[in-house]
Amino acid sequence: MSNQEVAILNVGGSTFTTWASTLRRFPESRLARMLNGNDHEFRLVNGQFFVDRDGTLFNYILDFLRTLQLSLPTDFSDYQRLQREADFYELHSLADLLSQENLLKPRPEILEVRFLLQETQAFFRVFGSCSNTIEALAGWVTMFTEQSLRQNWNNNPFPSQKLLTPLPLERPSHHDLVFQCGTDYSAGDQLVARYVSIKPDPRKLINGTNVLGLLVDTLLKEGFHLVSTRTVSTEEKVECYSFERMKRPEVLFLTANQSPESTESSKYVQDNL
Repeated sequence: MSNQEVAILNVGGSTFTTWASTLRRFPESRLARMLNGNDHEFRLVNGQFFVDRDGTLFNYILDFLRTLQLSLPTDFSDYQRLQREADFYELHSLADLLSQENLLKPRPEILEVRFLLQETQAFFRVFGSCSNTIEALAGWVTMFTEQSLRQNWNNNPFPSQKLLTPLPLERPSHHDLVFQCGTDYSAGDQLVARYVSIKPDPRKLINGTNVLGLLVDTLLKEGFHLVSTRTVSTEEKVECYSFERMKRPEVLFLTANQSPESTESSKYVQDNL
């Protein structure tokens, strides 16, 4: 069978269709030998290669052959069984990757939101164990400012789109993010109003409680769970909201410019939010 031909496999009753070149990705594997008719455990039945193995796990085997990546669901737990299947097909690179189970298992990601309300202003500081999550959050949160006289504010307390100026967020480190909303007075009678917008919600909010609610909703939609609330400073009444989610497993892949059979060519790429 040439690499340009389509191969159909029946693995334990589940049917898979792919290019012959995909099955020959690892020339020393049993799947490659199957196409050459050199492995008698694979039987050609009605134009399909049949093998009595686990069809569900073969989904991950075939995906690995197609992409040279191993990406497993968050709740995946059959590492030993999948490694056994990889050994059966003599996909040694995949079996070696699966032996590094500690890199594949989901791990908890922690995020903490600190909220301080002072009269007409609200201050936020977000800490995260994963810098990629904080980086993504910084791309969603935008802070705007508007300056006006007290009398103008009293006549029209709603933001004028053309007068709002974006402000950069504070990034004390790769693992935290600082922003604020509300109103305060600068020199003289000049009032400074700060609004916060969190994508994809188009609203620009000035009330701290509303911003907090939108931030919590955003985190919940991203898979975080609220695990605790507490007051960390009784004098200033800083409220702390702790969130947790199971971080998706690492995506393991082999570089194309190195031998697929060499586990030393494996690289590990961390999923973003």
